[in-house]
Amino acid sequence: MQTFVLVVHIILAVLMIVLILVQHGKGADAGASFGGGGAATVFGASGSGNFLTRLTAILTALFFVTSLTLAIFAKKQSTDAYSLKAISNVPTAPAKLPETSPTAPKSAD
Repeated sequence: MQTFVLVVHIILAVLMIVLILVQHGKGADAGASFGGGGAATVFGASGSGNFLTRLTAILTALFFVTSLTLAIFAKKQSTDAYSLKAISNVPTAPAKLPETSPTAPKSAD
C-alpha cells in the first residue's frame, strides 16, 4: 500500500510541475489584449486560466492527502522500530565472563 501511495505521490508531483509551468502569468494578459487571443480558441471565451487553476487546485489537494498518508506510514514504521517490543529480546544484564585467576608475569631467569 505504501508503494502505491508513493507512486501516486510522485505522479501528482510531476503533473503539478507541468501544470504550473504551462500556466501563464498575470503579465501575459496584456499581450492577449493586443491581438494574441490563442487561449480563447482551445478553452473557450474564459481562457485557460479557470480550467488550469481548478485542475492545479485538485492536484494540490490530492498531493497534500498523499503527503499526509506517507507521513502516517513513516510514523508507524518509526514507532514500531523504537518501541519496547522491538528491544524486549535484548538481555538487560551483560553475560558473566568466566572467572580467570590472575597470573603472575613469568620472569626470565
